[in-house]
Amino acid sequence: MITLKRNAVALMVSAVLVSTAVQAQVGAPEKEELKLGFIKLTDMAPLAVAYEKGYFEDEGLYVTLEAQANWKVLLDRVITGELDGAHMLAGQPLGATAGVGTKADVVTAFSMDLNGNATTVSNKIWEAMKANVPMGADGKPVHPIKADALKPVVQSYKDQGKPFNMGMVFPVSTHNYELRYWLAAGGLNPGFYAPLKGDNTGQQQADVLLSVTPPPQMPATLEAGTILGYSVGEPWNQAAVAKGIGVPVVTDDEIWHNNPEKVFGVSKTWAEKNPNTHIHLVKALIRAAYWLDENNNGNRQEAVSMLAKPEYVGADAKVIANSMTGTFEFEKGDKRPAADFNIFFRHNATYPYYSDAIWYLTQMRRWGQLPEAKPDNWYADIAKKVYQPEVYRQAAEELIAEGKMKASDFPDFAKETGYKAPDNKFIDGITYDGHKPNDYLKQFPIGLKGDQKL
Repeated sequence: MITLKRNAVALMVSAVLVSTAVQAQVGAPEKEELKLGFIKLTDMAPLAVAYEKGYFEDEGLYVTLEAQANWKVLLDRVITGELDGAHMLAGQPLGATAGVGTKADVVTAFSMDLNGNATTVSNKIWEAMKANVPMGADGKPVHPIKADALKPVVQSYKDQGKPFNMGMVFPVSTHNYELRYWLAAGGLNPGFYAPLKGDNTGQQQADVLLSVTPPPQMPATLEAGTILGYSVGEPWNQAAVAKGIGVPVVTDDEIWHNNPEKVFGVSKTWAEKNPNTHIHLVKALIRAAYWLDENNNGNRQEAVSMLAKPEYVGADAKVIANSMTGTFEFEKGDKRPAADFNIFFRHNATYPYYSDAIWYLTQMRRWGQLPEAKPDNWYADIAKKVYQPEVYRQAAEELIAEGKMKASDFPDFAKETGYKAPDNKFIDGITYDGHKPNDYLKQFPIGLKGDQKL
């Protein structure tokens, strides 16, 4: 647990801040002392940076950062008010609002990053896959590696009557949907959820059995043979390489280029009760995200040193640096450039786009977590209930007015609709248009669409 101690200087700073025109415009924070949760992953970095660089303090906020045991505990504690907010899976506020799993009103005004995940398989599975992977002139695998290469391996397990188990971090996680997307694009059915039948395993009709494993436990679970592979954020893919127990085969950026990943979530009740505090929090996080990408990732080594501290990620700095500083290692020794493996600010990474939210909702429908058809307007309505670009805009405009950021750092708020242009940068080349979620779903050979249900 990390706590920012209040002292006389801090109180003086707070008093000065309150007296400024900017504070008068936005309003002082309704709540100054905050407890924020996170999971030990490198993409919690904006929280660590905002704390270590004094950005929270600049906003008159006295913050405690507290690591959580798993994503469920984290979500439950935000809902009950034990945490004021938290680093969250993008699907968590959406799933909660849509009634997938825990039903609650959770909102976000800040997207924490793009990319940052990978899928790793055990050495044994990689050796079996490798025969099906094209090799380049340098003798190294040609990327992206598609799940087509895994399909014969899974079939051999089936033929032997053995299950093919893989891990992901949470039912509404990016990792679950990315792993499912990759498997299905290679002709493997990752299974369906059937809540109307009381089956929430997500394993109906599955060729590959997916189950939940908390991120820090992934390498040990793989080493024990309980799972044969997993999808997780860093540093837990690079940890498998460092330990010599597994090989990352595909990054999430290869599955969906510049995909949205985590968000900063708060309960709707908390946001309504503390509107100014919310804006101040987002201001601090925007500055932190900017710092992380500033000068072509020039601050990343410093960020690695921060994250290596036991109170944050607590992994070996070299392992964290593998993905945070512009490279990513697949097979041991096969280290490749990956400048965008973690994006925290570039490409408007921090803006809460409705179209990002809708993509997650389409995957909930595709795999049966939403067991019945929904009209296109339902997807848009849920996105607008959860994502709060107006809070983000207020925070950004304050930073611009204070001279801490430039207007060019942000989307053109006067023209921004919250929808990105249609995108086909997926591993299967299918085009996603956030305005047409049902048409999008119709394109997939594997997955529920239209009125289909289990």
